[in-house]
Amino acid sequence: MKHEVNPMDTNRAQAFELWMKSPMPMVTLTKTFDVTRLRIVSRRRDIKFNLLLCWCIGKAASRMEEFYLLPEQGKLYKYDRLAINVIVNNRAGGINSCDIPYSDNLDKFCTDYMVLTQSASISSQSSFVDNAMVIGTSAMTATELDSIVNQYTDQFCNPMIMWGRYRKGWMKTTMPISFQFHHVQMDGGQAARFLDRLQKTINTI
Repeated sequence: MKHEVNPMDTNRAQAFELWMKSPMPMVTLTKTFDVTRLRIVSRRRDIKFNLLLCWCIGKAASRMEEFYLLPEQGKLYKYDRLAINVIVNNRAGGINSCDIPYSDNLDKFCTDYMVLTQSASISSQSSFVDNAMVIGTSAMTATELDSIVNQYTDQFCNPMIMWGRYRKGWMKTTMPISFQFHHVQMDGGQAARFLDRLQKTINTI
Protein backbone atom coordinates (compact mmCIF):
# COMPACT_ATOMS: atom_id res chain seq x y z
CA MET A 1 0.00 0.00 0.00
CA LYS A 2 0.92 3.65 -0.41
CA HIS A 3 0.04 6.58 1.84
CA GLU A 4 1.07 10.20 2.15
CA VAL A 5 3.28 11.09 5.12
CA ASN A 6 4.27 14.39 6.65
CA PRO A 7 7.92 14.92 5.65
CA MET A 8 8.55 16.65 9.00
CA ASP A 9 7.74 13.37 10.76
CA THR A 10 10.45 11.47 8.86
CA ASN A 11 14.23 11.49 8.81
CA ARG A 12 14.02 13.14 5.36
CA ALA A 13 12.55 16.41 6.69
CA GLN A 14 15.61 18.57 6.01
CA ALA A 15 16.23 16.94 2.63
CA PHE A 16 12.59 17.55 1.66
CA GLU A 17 12.91 21.27 2.42
CA LEU A 18 16.23 21.55 0.60
CA TRP A 19 15.57 19.48 -2.51
CA MET A 20 11.85 19.10 -3.17
CA LYS A 21 11.68 22.26 -5.28
CA SER A 22 15.13 21.92 -6.80
CA PRO A 23 15.07 21.97 -10.63
CA MET A 24 17.62 19.14 -10.67
CA PRO A 25 17.39 17.03 -7.50
CA MET A 26 18.69 13.79 -9.03
CA VAL A 27 22.12 12.40 -8.11
CA THR A 28 24.03 9.67 -9.96
CA LEU A 29 26.72 7.41 -8.46
CA THR A 30 28.66 4.85 -10.48
CA LYS A 31 30.52 1.88 -9.01
CA THR A 32 32.35 -0.98 -10.68
CA PHE A 33 30.99 -4.27 -9.30
CA ASP A 34 32.55 -7.70 -9.12
CA VAL A 35 29.80 -9.83 -10.71
CA THR A 36 31.84 -13.04 -10.91
CA ARG A 37 29.55 -15.00 -8.60
CA LEU A 38 26.44 -13.68 -10.32
CA ARG A 39 27.75 -14.96 -13.65
CA ILE A 40 28.62 -18.37 -12.14
CA VAL A 41 25.19 -18.79 -10.50
CA SER A 42 23.49 -17.65 -13.71
CA ARG A 43 25.30 -20.32 -15.70
CA ARG A 44 24.95 -23.14 -13.15
CA ARG A 45 21.24 -22.60 -12.46
CA ASP A 46 20.38 -21.55 -16.02
CA ILE A 47 18.88 -18.25 -14.82
CA LYS A 48 19.21 -15.03 -16.77
CA PHE A 49 22.05 -12.83 -15.48
CA ASN A 50 19.89 -9.68 -15.55
CA LEU A 51 17.11 -11.48 -13.65
CA LEU A 52 19.53 -12.39 -10.87
CA LEU A 53 20.89 -8.86 -10.73
CA CYS A 54 17.37 -7.43 -10.48
CA TRP A 55 16.64 -9.77 -7.56
CA CYS A 56 19.87 -8.71 -5.83
CA ILE A 57 18.88 -5.05 -6.32
CA GLY A 58 15.50 -5.71 -4.71
CA LYS A 59 17.03 -7.67 -1.83
CA ALA A 60 19.58 -4.94 -1.05
CA ALA A 61 16.99 -2.16 -1.33
CA SER A 62 14.39 -3.99 0.77
CA ARG A 63 16.69 -3.76 3.80
CA MET A 64 16.87 0.07 3.64
CA GLU A 65 13.99 2.25 4.86
CA GLU A 66 14.84 5.05 2.41
CA PHE A 67 13.65 2.93 -0.50
CA TYR A 68 10.13 2.86 0.92
CA LEU A 69 9.81 6.67 0.76
CA LEU A 70 9.35 8.55 -2.52
CA PRO A 71 8.67 12.22 -3.36
CA GLU A 72 5.89 12.72 -5.88
CA GLN A 73 4.41 16.02 -7.09
CA GLY A 74 5.51 18.00 -4.05
CA LYS A 75 4.46 15.37 -1.51
CA LEU A 76 6.16 12.47 0.26
CA TYR A 77 4.70 8.96 0.17
CA LYS A 78 5.51 5.81 2.07
CA TYR A 79 5.16 2.33 0.57
CA ASP A 80 5.09 -1.11 2.16
CA ARG A 81 6.47 -3.07 -0.80
CA LEU A 82 8.90 -2.79 -3.71
CA ALA A 83 8.88 -3.71 -7.38
CA ILE A 84 11.62 -3.83 -9.99
CA ASN A 85 10.93 -2.32 -13.40
CA VAL A 86 12.62 -3.81 -16.46
CA ILE A 87 12.58 -2.75 -20.09
CA VAL A 88 11.50 -5.53 -22.48
CA ASN A 89 12.17 -5.78 -26.20
CA ASN A 90 8.89 -6.73 -27.87
CA ARG A 91 8.21 -8.70 -31.03
CA ALA A 92 7.06 -5.57 -32.85
CA GLY A 93 10.57 -4.15 -32.64
CA GLY A 94 9.82 -1.69 -29.85
CA ILE A 95 10.14 -1.75 -26.07
CA ASN A 96 7.75 -2.08 -23.16
CA SER A 97 7.93 -1.39 -19.44
CA CYS A 98 7.36 -4.28 -17.05
CA ASP A 99 7.10 -4.12 -13.24
CA ILE A 100 8.13 -7.25 -11.32
CA PRO A 101 6.92 -7.49 -7.70
CA TYR A 102 9.93 -8.03 -5.44
CA SER A 103 9.94 -11.19 -3.33
CA ASP A 104 12.63 -12.45 -0.97
CA ASN A 105 11.95 -15.86 -2.47
CA LEU A 106 14.21 -16.07 -5.51
CA ASP A 107 12.19 -18.85 -7.16
CA LYS A 108 8.98 -16.80 -6.94
CA PHE A 109 10.73 -13.73 -8.30
CA CYS A 110 12.14 -15.82 -11.17
CA THR A 111 8.69 -17.13 -12.04
CA ASP A 112 7.10 -13.67 -11.97
CA TYR A 113 9.98 -12.21 -13.99
CA MET A 114 9.77 -14.82 -16.74
CA VAL A 115 5.96 -14.81 -16.99
CA LEU A 116 5.62 -11.03 -17.02
CA THR A 117 8.50 -10.26 -19.36
CA GLN A 118 7.48 -12.97 -21.83
CA SER A 119 3.92 -11.64 -21.80
CA ALA A 120 5.15 -8.11 -22.47
CA SER A 121 7.38 -9.32 -25.29
CA ILE A 122 4.56 -11.22 -27.00
CA SER A 123 1.73 -8.73 -26.44
CA SER A 124 3.76 -5.51 -26.79
CA GLN A 125 1.87 -4.28 -23.72
CA SER A 126 3.44 -2.73 -20.64
CA SER A 127 2.46 -3.93 -17.17
CA PHE A 128 2.60 -2.06 -13.87
CA VAL A 129 2.40 -2.88 -10.16
CA ASP A 130 0.13 -0.48 -8.28
CA ASN A 131 1.02 0.89 -4.86
CA ALA A 132 4.63 -0.29 -4.88
CA MET A 133 7.81 1.77 -4.79
CA VAL A 134 9.29 0.91 -8.18
CA ILE A 135 13.03 0.73 -8.77
CA GLY A 136 13.74 1.30 -12.44
CA THR A 137 16.42 -0.67 -14.27
CA SER A 138 17.85 -0.49 -17.76
CA ALA A 139 20.30 -3.02 -19.18
CA MET A 140 22.08 -1.77 -22.30
CA THR A 141 24.14 -4.86 -22.99
CA ALA A 142 24.89 -4.13 -26.64
CA THR A 143 28.16 -2.57 -25.50
CA GLU A 144 30.39 -2.02 -22.48
CA LEU A 145 29.62 1.24 -20.67
CA ASP A 146 31.55 3.11 -18.00
CA SER A 147 28.65 5.20 -16.73
CA ILE A 148 25.06 6.13 -17.57
CA VAL A 149 23.18 9.29 -16.61
CA ASN A 150 19.45 9.08 -17.20
CA GLN A 151 17.16 11.89 -18.30
CA TYR A 152 15.42 13.77 -15.50
CA THR A 153 11.73 14.56 -15.48
CA ASP A 154 9.64 15.72 -12.53
CA GLN A 155 7.07 13.11 -13.58
CA PHE A 156 9.43 10.30 -12.58
CA CYS A 157 11.39 10.55 -9.32
CA ASN A 158 11.95 6.83 -8.79
CA PRO A 159 15.48 5.47 -8.32
CA MET A 160 17.03 4.08 -11.49
CA ILE A 161 19.82 1.50 -11.82
CA MET A 162 21.54 1.04 -15.18
CA TRP A 163 24.32 -1.07 -16.63
CA GLY A 164 25.91 -2.23 -19.88
CA ARG A 165 27.72 -5.44 -20.83
CA TYR A 166 29.84 -7.13 -18.18
CA ARG A 167 33.60 -7.49 -18.70
CA LYS A 168 35.14 -10.94 -18.49
CA GLY A 169 38.67 -11.03 -17.08
CA TRP A 170 41.01 -13.92 -16.37
CA MET A 171 39.92 -14.35 -12.76
CA LYS A 172 37.10 -11.85 -12.32
CA THR A 173 34.05 -10.49 -14.15
CA THR A 174 33.29 -6.82 -13.54
CA MET A 175 30.57 -4.38 -14.55
CA PRO A 176 30.05 -0.66 -13.82
CA ILE A 177 26.56 0.09 -12.48
CA SER A 178 25.05 3.57 -12.34
CA PHE A 179 22.57 4.44 -9.59
CA GLN A 180 20.41 7.53 -9.95
CA PHE A 181 18.22 8.69 -7.07
CA HIS A 182 16.21 11.67 -5.86
CA HIS A 183 18.01 13.63 -3.13
CA VAL A 184 14.81 13.80 -1.07
CA GLN A 185 14.68 10.01 -0.94
CA MET A 186 18.23 9.56 0.30
CA ASP A 187 21.62 11.25 0.69
CA GLY A 188 24.87 10.27 -0.97
CA GLY A 189 26.05 8.35 2.08
CA GLN A 190 22.93 6.21 2.14
CA ALA A 191 23.18 5.62 -1.61
CA ALA A 192 26.79 4.54 -1.15
CA ARG A 193 25.71 2.08 1.57
CA PHE A 194 23.13 0.67 -0.80
CA LEU A 195 25.79 0.06 -3.45
CA ASP A 196 27.98 -1.63 -0.84
CA ARG A 197 25.02 -3.77 0.28
CA LEU A 198 24.30 -4.67 -3.34
CA GLN A 199 27.87 -5.93 -3.79
CA LYS A 200 27.58 -8.04 -0.64
CA THR A 201 24.25 -9.45 -1.87
CA ILE A 202 25.82 -10.39 -5.20
CA ASN A 203 28.72 -12.05 -3.38
CA THR A 204 26.44 -14.27 -1.30
CA ILE A 205 23.62 -15.13 -3.72
